[in-house]
Amino acid sequence: MTPDQNWDPREILTEIGRREDDAIDIAEAGLALAAMDRERIDPDSYHAHLEAIGAAMTDAAAKEGCDAEGDAGLRARAVALSRTIAGNFGYQGDRLTYDDLQNANLMRVIDRRKGLPVALAILYIHAARSQGWQIEGVNFPGHFVVRLHHGGRAAILDPFAGGEICDTADLRRKLKAAAGEKAELQPEHYAPVGNRDILLRLENNLKIRLIQEGELDKAAAVLDRMLLIAPKHAPLYREAGLIQARIGNLNAARAALERFLEISDNDSQRHHVARLIQDLGQQIN
Repeated sequence: MTPDQNWDPREILTEIGRREDDAIDIAEAGLALAAMDRERIDPDSYHAHLEAIGAAMTDAAAKEGCDAEGDAGLRARAVALSRTIAGNFGYQGDRLTYDDLQNANLMRVIDRRKGLPVALAILYIHAARSQGWQIEGVNFPGHFVVRLHHGGRAAILDPFAGGEICDTADLRRKLKAAAGEKAELQPEHYAPVGNRDILLRLENNLKIRLIQEGELDKAAAVLDRMLLIAPKHAPLYREAGLIQARIGNLNAARAALERFLEISDNDSQRHHVARLIQDLGQQIN
């Protein structure tokens, strides 16, 4: 394929970093993040796929009676989402090769029709928002879910399980599976997650796996694009600085740590980072 020369993923991510959270097109951002790992990729087929999801959602919404009031309308919208993403397009959670890095790359998720919960969630969010529906990520630990709203009511859906509706018992089981039998649901587990934080959570999966595999150069590249979309997120600069130092990029490490000092309000970490910068200065000089 010949890539679209007018589509620059780094430029897109930089622009996303300047936007307010609610102005972020989460699916477009996901494609741009994915493209950073895939040189000379033509995005047209992926954009066409997102448009096809929107068109299929319009058909499903008409068939399911999604304009109904109350619980009936909410359930109809949840069913339309599930039948479109999991049914029509065949998306599913990758249970067999969960830790495969492809599961956190939205382009590869589209190619393979399977991925991590947070990657699949981006497609559910895109599908719902194509109809003007209110949907958001949920700060659930270990297993990303989404919350669909309608008429003052809400339902939590699990994209990894085909968009099934989760009640409290379902969420408790998922929590214990992820965090241990002693874990109990807390109010913060139901907190909404903004678009930027969903994207950071997606990339964090890649970063963690790359660090575990000793691929620090690639982990540093992931942090670089995380900083493009979240340039005011101080902890990322600290982490980037530490990884750059480990791979011997001392000037890059110092620059990242100095930026951390400029914007962080964590006094204990600031003190530690200031000492690290002094040590780096001695090594550089």
